Amino acid sequence: MGNEAEIGQSGATLLELLITITIIMVLASVAMPLSKVSGKRARELELRQELRTVRAAIDAFKLDWNREGDVSLGPLCVKNKLSCKEASGVSGYPKTLQALLEVKLTGEEATVKGATLKRYLRRIPVDPLTGKADWRLRCFTDPPDASSWCGDDVYDLASTSPEVALDGTMYRDW
Repeated sequence: MGNEAEIGQSGATLLELLITITIIMVLASVAMPLSKVSGKRARELELRQELRTVRAAIDAFKLDWNREGDVSLGPLCVKNKLSCKEASGVSGYPKTLQALLEVKLTGEEATVKGATLKRYLRRIPVDPLTGKADWRLRCFTDPPDASSWCGDDVYDLASTSPEVALDGTMYRDW
């Protein structure tokens, strides 16, 4: 008789297994949305960093190549008049994002020092939300809510993603 009691106690009952599985399922259902939110938050942080990097490059370009119409104001624009008109728009902002990758210097000082290129970015960053380097561009003369780019210069950029951020704003408005 003593042996029968020991055999019955050694295994888990069906009820214990069901309770354990239920607890695991509840924990998994709570963890899944949290992992999605943390992934989205990581992409948002990456987007903010990419926007900061490009906007800082645009600002540095503007300081170097600033001009108003035909009047050269920036130090590199004064020394490299030909490059200035090719690379910057009439407001002093780069004509394209590609201008941030390299501007060929044509001035006398550049030839003497041997520096023939000025770079502001190593590469055009990829939008972490779309996976492509297709940014929504804005000109200096465009209103803040412009839906299309005028094509004269690059004053600002934003994501082309139609998604909503965790804080409820649209990514394209960042």
